Order: sequence, then structure tokens, then C-alpha cells
Amino acid sequence: MDKALNYMALARKAGRLELGEEPVGAVARAQKARLILVAEDASDHTWRRGCSFVAGTGQLCIRVPYSKDALGMAIGRQSLAMAAFTDPALALAFVKALGRASDAEAVASLERRTQRVQQRLAEEKAHQRNKRLGKPRKPKQ
Repeated sequence: MDKALNYMALARKAGRLELGEEPVGAVARAQKARLILVAEDASDHTWRRGCSFVAGTGQLCIRVPYSKDALGMAIGRQSLAMAAFTDPALALAFVKALGRASDAEAVASLERRTQRVQQRLAEEKAHQRNKRLGKPRKPKQ
């Protein structure tokens, strides 16, 4: 199986992948979708619907070079036309594994999002440490 499809399976096991048109639409409306994937053999209506989910938001929608059957097999279903990553780091790993030059804008956007998430986690960790131990004070001179 392809490395990108392995990232999809990993995201599904981690609970960071929404599967199907209705769940994808729900996470997109909630601004939680980081990357929406549409199979290459999905209908034009499905493609337009996926693009309409992300219209006017910072979320991304790409058409992947896999059939509905290949996407479904990767995650343990018969077929899958649309999916959404909710984790920016896994979405970034998936897009990089595709290795397409046309996805350079998506890679840059997902890298920025991943850095912001990592910064927020570091700030939260420092905040929890400060709450537990107290913030060190500067010595008076």
C-alpha cells in the first residue's frame, strides 16, 4: 500500500479522519477540517460539494490520485469518495507523501498550521508548569 494511504489509515485509527460526505460537511462547518480529500473518480457534484465546504475558509480541498475503491480499502471500507483530516500534522504528512508539485500551496499552509499548533501546545505546557511550580521571579538588584 502507498505511504500516503498509510497516513490515512493511521489518522483513522487515531480518530483524526472523518469519512463520508455528511461527517466531512459537519467538521468543515465547525471549522475543524484541515484538509478535505476527494477521490479522483468521484463525481463532479462530490468535488463541487467538497469545494463548497471550504469556500471562504482557511480549510483546503484537494483531489487525490486514488480511486474510491483504493481509498476505501486503505481504511477498511468498500469505497470512500470524501474524507477530511482534522489534524494538521497528519494532513501535512499525507500531502508530502503524495509528492505532487501542484500541492505546494497546501504544504505551505499546513506547515504554518502545524507550527501554530505546536506553539500553542508548548505555551500550554509552560502555563501548566507555571501553575504547578510558580513562575520564577527576577531577582531584585
